[in-house]
Amino acid sequence: MSVPLDALPFPAMVDITVEGDRVAFRVEGLHQLWAFRSELEIPLAHIVGVDVSPEQVGTWWHGFKLIGTDVPGLFAAGTFLYHGELVFWDVRHPEQTIIVALAHERYKKLIVEVENPITTAAMLRDAIDRAKT
Repeated sequence: MSVPLDALPFPAMVDITVEGDRVAFRVEGLHQLWAFRSELEIPLAHIVGVDVSPEQVGTWWHGFKLIGTDVPGLFAAGTFLYHGELVFWDVRHPEQTIIVALAHERYKKLIVEVENPITTAAMLRDAIDRAKT
């Protein structure tokens, strides 16, 4: 008996926490294997934007996979080269993603699936605003 991957109980792919003036993006479960990353730590000052745009994520070509896993129509996890810039993807359900734009970092964007995109984006924006004052 085979079970479709969508029926398996996968947790949110990336857990995001603000720790002082830094944000930790922790890749969960088997996605660490597929993305070849377990954690990214970014200074709040380097986050220049946070968007929730499932339409955009669902239609994007991921770019050239440098390291990670890309199964078209199922998920993308890892480091991709997109228009000459590095982008980190960990997405299985585009409707659950946020896009984090970065400056002064190896990656230009982090496109990651989270449990609650609206709440997570608001939490990051609030933390960025507090860090500026």
